[in-house]
Amino acid sequence: MTMNRRRFLRASGLSALTTLAAAACNTDDTTPPAGARRSVIVVGAGIAGLSAARALTDRGHDVMVLEARDRIGGRIRTSDQWPDAPVDLGASWIHGVDGNPIADLARRAGARTIPTGADDNTVYGTDGHRVGQDSADRIEHWRNAIAAALAEAQDDAEDETPDASLRSVAEHAVNWSALPEADKALVASLLNDYEHEYSGSADELSSRYFDDDAKLRGGDVLFPAGYGAVTDYLTRGLTVRTGQVVDRVDWSGAGVTVTTTTGSFAADHVVITVPLGVLQSGTIEFTPGLPEDKSTAIAKLGMGVLDKCYLRFPHTFWPDTDWLTYVPALDKPGHWAQWINYARVAGQPILLGFNAAGFGRDSETRSDTDLVAEAMATLRTVYGPAVPDPLDHQITCWSSDPYARGSYSFNKLGSTPDMRDHLAADLADRIHFAGEATDRMSFGTVHGAYNSGLRAAAEITG
Repeated sequence: MTMNRRRFLRASGLSALTTLAAAACNTDDTTPPAGARRSVIVVGAGIAGLSAARALTDRGHDVMVLEARDRIGGRIRTSDQWPDAPVDLGASWIHGVDGNPIADLARRAGARTIPTGADDNTVYGTDGHRVGQDSADRIEHWRNAIAAALAEAQDDAEDETPDASLRSVAEHAVNWSALPEADKALVASLLNDYEHEYSGSADELSSRYFDDDAKLRGGDVLFPAGYGAVTDYLTRGLTVRTGQVVDRVDWSGAGVTVTTTTGSFAADHVVITVPLGVLQSGTIEFTPGLPEDKSTAIAKLGMGVLDKCYLRFPHTFWPDTDWLTYVPALDKPGHWAQWINYARVAGQPILLGFNAAGFGRDSETRSDTDLVAEAMATLRTVYGPAVPDPLDHQITCWSSDPYARGSYSFNKLGSTPDMRDHLAADLADRIHFAGEATDRMSFGTVHGAYNSGLRAAAEITG
């Protein structure tokens, strides 16, 4: 779920989760709490579902996790296609390690991490040459102009000024129509940075609320052996049933009945942790139907795309910096613009390219062969025609995945932050909702998803 992003923990309400977090990390404590023992079904074995199940199980409740896939992890998925170089197809980073519960889980799981830095970046212009000082100065000028305009749009949140898309605010700020083509390409590249960060198109991102979150301190880290170590650690001792595609949740009686393609399961409570895109698809029927404010939140919040393309080469041919950034031509906005030097992480000659938002969705309709060819055209523009063909590749298609239908959520034009509270609200103290999209201040992050699971567990345990 995240990827090149700086999202962070909710600054308030942490005390209610602190005790649950400690229990969720202590997989040896199975002492039942005082009070009634409850039965709970958790729908989804992603990080939110696992954190809820872990906390509830460690308090002595009867918990069953139903997972549609044949694996755990959800949008955390470590691929073992290359045995000597595991790679993460979904979430990659811990963003802000200071006070981040995922950093603590990683330590407990014995997972090694490697720091990365957004400022360790080599930037190339459309012609493939490293940008000179003049272009770098223009990029910084336009970056500051866009940031100032977006800050002003956010300051207008308390008045009656209508919200607008991030693109419209940014283009107005830079007087887009008067810009020469070269500067338009630089501005388009800056807008694509927001798309990679938040997963939504600049046409869809709310200029007022796109970054309505809190901040964690500390650097960012990657997992050389994969994020899966964290989900594997959380799953120890849990009852997880895979291959269970939930299609109906009935809360018309005293408890809850969850129906899957293979059978029905009854419990006192259910925790729904499927991604926002799955809720938007309507593949799960709720009986009775969801209240209007929750349905509105599901409809109006955005589910974005950030896909990955790993290319493995016979040797490295790129500079040893964390990031490699390319400014695409104006008629190809966002095409193969951001790359990670994954050789630093894997110890193997691997590059990781990202495709976000509109181009990310479009890329999922094309063959791997076409995508790799286009990626290689970009790399050869930058590094020359002698660049070798890749030995192998791995490409993700998160919006086409029926159990994800996107990479992570964003604040879409027409939505408001309090819609995330509506999405998170429980129903009749029986149906509880978790997942990154329900965390108002840490949406789109692994730690936001994790904390949402603890919050749902706290609703059940009181």
